Amino acid sequence: MYTLHIANKNYSSWSLRPWVLMRALDIPFAERMHPLGDNSGKFTNFSPSGKVPCLVDGDTVVWDSLAIVEYLAEHHAGIWPTDAQARAWARCAAAEMHSGFAALRNQHGMNVGVRLAVAQRSPQVLADIARIEDLWNAGLARFGGPFLAGRKFTAVDAFFAPVAYRFRTYGVPLQGAAAGYVQTLIDHPAMREWETAALAEDFREAQHEVDLRQAGTITADLRVPAK
Repeated sequence: MYTLHIANKNYSSWSLRPWVLMRALDIPFAERMHPLGDNSGKFTNFSPSGKVPCLVDGDTVVWDSLAIVEYLAEHHAGIWPTDAQARAWARCAAAEMHSGFAALRNQHGMNVGVRLAVAQRSPQVLADIARIEDLWNAGLARFGGPFLAGRKFTAVDAFFAPVAYRFRTYGVPLQGAAAGYVQTLIDHPAMREWETAALAEDFREAQHEVDLRQAGTITADLRVPAK
């Protein structure tokens, strides 16, 4: 069985991607969660990069989220769309998410259990939001939805799953089908499982909490109290 090493479900957008994909496709794995802020170098015990996610399959170690997805695609059906055009589009969109949108990542970090009112967004964040909105609307229109590349949840949806949480947390307004797609992702059973566990985490990572308060005014915190 695979072992998937991840960090806190409340914060770790990178961990969410392979986790939700494997859950959605019923690929069995053992989960090992390592809280952020308490590393003490321990991530290097299992991950060559010292980062998560990291997938272990016997003697094979895969330590990047996109590499994990491609590794799984070599062994399991349904990771990418079966239609060639949809598959090419999905790979491009996932790769763009994997390597881009730095302003959104830095200024709207994932924090599943919190809601914020944001008074002002930087031009860079607004540009990232606009590009994602266009990308989502294009995929949903071209392939018919309800997921980005068609009827089934695939890797491209997994790559944008953390964005759905970000948009909800920071109250990002969207136009067109993209607005409904956020809720489609959040309502997926695998996403609901992740969110339930995230809200139950009673530990906090200091820098993520500082960044959160710098981004806006907290209007709701649905997490269990911190220890």
